[in-house]
Amino acid sequence: MAAHTSAPGENLKINGERLWDSLMEMAKIGPGVAGGNNRQTLTDEDGEGRALFQKWCEAAGMSMGLDTMGNMFARREGTDPDALPVYVGSHLDTQPTGGKYDGVLGVLAGLELIRTLNDLDIKTKHPIVVTNWTNEEGTRFAPAMLASGVFAGIHDEQWAYGRTDADGKKFGDELARIGWKGDEPVGSRKMRAFFELHIEQGPILEAENKDIGVVTHGQGLSWTQVTITGKDSHTGSTPMKLRRNAGLGMARVLELVDDIAWSHAPDAVGAAGHIDVFPNSRNVIPGKVVFTVDFRSPQLEVIQDMEARLKEGAQKIADRMHLGIEFEKVGGFDPVTFDEGCVTAVRNAAERLGYSHRDLISGAGHDACWINRVAPTAMVMCPCVDGLSHNEAEEISKEWATAGADVLMHAVVETAEIVE
Repeated sequence: MAAHTSAPGENLKINGERLWDSLMEMAKIGPGVAGGNNRQTLTDEDGEGRALFQKWCEAAGMSMGLDTMGNMFARREGTDPDALPVYVGSHLDTQPTGGKYDGVLGVLAGLELIRTLNDLDIKTKHPIVVTNWTNEEGTRFAPAMLASGVFAGIHDEQWAYGRTDADGKKFGDELARIGWKGDEPVGSRKMRAFFELHIEQGPILEAENKDIGVVTHGQGLSWTQVTITGKDSHTGSTPMKLRRNAGLGMARVLELVDDIAWSHAPDAVGAAGHIDVFPNSRNVIPGKVVFTVDFRSPQLEVIQDMEARLKEGAQKIADRMHLGIEFEKVGGFDPVTFDEGCVTAVRNAAERLGYSHRDLISGAGHDACWINRVAPTAMVMCPCVDGLSHNEAEEISKEWATAGADVLMHAVVETAEIVE
């Protein structure tokens, strides 16, 4: 990326009260049952949240672009019409029991930095574009980060349109139904850089009393679906030596998964979150289990090692227990190294503003992980209480949100180049 010009002064700060008010106003749309939000992608509530965001953007003097995947691009012009825009944003969709900040903070902090530049009559050479990526969560339509993945050329658009929810409704049909399918070809935009602010979704920043996480890498992920087959039989009348207990086989494999993850401490993790047991009856020894092992690490070679050791070790367990076993890779992406220039802009912004900070590896996937494939990218993180996320009790403080948005603005504005 090109060298940055003069940095903004440390007195350039966003309006923290206005940002917080916007977060609370957006949270009124698609309220959850326990204080959070249920604004799943391509629901009526998602459409309502989009409309409010567009209204705010237009009030701030921005023009709205909309592509064929429903990605929203609110543009503030720069003084050079030919200069590549600097992009900033995240997502407005939530989990079914989501919080008020996951994703939303990154979008509305982008809006707030534009409002601040307007208040101070600051112009930039490069346009700034605030983005809402469609279906980051992937709860209703798998996989996660779907629209940013299509934008970056990871997924085929027609394949994405054909993704179905639990009721059999198709992504493409629902996007058209709520009225947010645009005409602009997806992926046609070129970016100078992309910055994303997000809550940490982990406990490190709060535990270490740091204001800002400078995200240098994103963890890679590997999902392997394991199917173990034994024999259904009566729990009371089947002698121990004649049992082919698929459930017990799974228990031993999960012990192995834990051991493998610990062997690569502290940065690697592993567990099985999705487990189905058949026939799942109190008095029947399980004859079949299907579960998905989730391994993550910031190093590709570590993920590959964990995958290989899972297959080798689980096969031995199954053979010893006279069980059948099958493995299927059902998801994953390689670790991400964010752009050095963009990361430096974030770190310098935190320094300049006097916020405490530390380098961080993102444990979750984000739209920035895909956009990093097509543009220089970095992330800013702020703490969240107890690291709790994807939960209606998700909480951050006004001060954390303000600090994250300040750092985001400085990194974006430095990259977009202030016109004196």
